[in-house]
Amino acid sequence: MISESRYQAHRLRIPVAEPFAAFRARYEAAVPAVDYAALNARIAASADWSEITTEVEAAAPWGFLRYWSSDDAPLMRLAHDPGDCVVYLMGNHILAERMYRYDQAAMLYAPLRAVIASRASETHFIIELPSATFGSFGAVGADDIAEVGVELNHKLAALFDHLALPVPAVLRG
Repeated sequence: MISESRYQAHRLRIPVAEPFAAFRARYEAAVPAVDYAALNARIAASADWSEITTEVEAAAPWGFLRYWSSDDAPLMRLAHDPGDCVVYLMGNHILAERMYRYDQAAMLYAPLRAVIASRASETHFIIELPSATFGSFGAVGADDIAEVGVELNHKLAALFDHLALPVPAVLRG
């Protein structure tokens, strides 16, 4: 049976009061890269989930890890676009699992996509509101999935505070 779900995205564009490269470095320090060698070793050893959660909590001081990034600027400069732009996948295995158990389709949006972009000396951090995205699930476990979306909002607010970014009220609500 085919099902269809619609939701409206809620994109946040947060102004950054420092140059692109400086903010990128601070963001990447606050949201460390996943250690895939260590994670894959744990998977191969059939580690207990509690070991994974302990490692994530220790590695992600602000609740997020970087799963992937792409610096799109070098390619776009070939088209004579001078802007800077790095795209990230950021998230948390523990929170993703709390949604996955109810609906694997949550993995379409976990990890979160984030962008640091700069053009004409204006830098922005851009991300979609997690509670809007995960609040769109309407099947079994929908309340639990939506709850994780709200928790991600709060983690983003704490990360923004740490990075000295303005925090939209919708993240604290």
